Amino acid sequence: MDIRQVGVVGAGQMGNGIVHVFALAGYDVLLTDISEESLQKAVATIDRNIERQVARGKVLPADKRAALDRIRTTLTLTDLGQCDLIIEAATERETVKQAIFDDLLPHLKPTTILTSNTSSISITRLASRTDRPEKFMGFHFMNPVPVMQLVELIRGIATDQDTWDSLHAVVRKLGKTAASAEDFPAFIVNRILMPM
Repeated sequence: MDIRQVGVVGAGQMGNGIVHVFALAGYDVLLTDISEESLQKAVATIDRNIERQVARGKVLPADKRAALDRIRTTLTLTDLGQCDLIIEAATERETVKQAIFDDLLPHLKPTTILTSNTSSISITRLASRTDRPEKFMGFHFMNPVPVMQLVELIRGIATDQDTWDSLHAVVRKLGKTAASAEDFPAFIVNRILMPM
């Protein structure tokens, strides 16, 4: 599937980092949150963080401008209905995540891929509450997103190969490294670090 428009739910630290890397990689990004203040703060943070990359010679000034031009914000969750890929990066509470997906579902294109950035909630369980468990995956970015290279891709029990392949291609376009993780709470990095 050709992914062009990406929706990100949640303008906190993880959400704004995800928007940052997607916009720099050439994707049009629509960011939503329940607070206008949070949206403005997120865009200001992205601006500052990309400016740091410009100062270090990692990003050209023209690429920064282009990336910021690709970012739009909305307070209306259902505006994400035309996105090709949605990344939920809201608070780590299952009831909140389920409510977000419940509200989104009636407004999505049939081809839209749904993902969650969760590191502790079952992807299969979240997917089972939607009308498209085959197009649902865990898409777990590490913090800080612009710096950390690893992205965990977590299949739910029903995730199909096309969805997996599409997200793997997205990770490559972001210039990051994909790691396959089982649908198990805490995923790879947290399980490795836990005993330490």
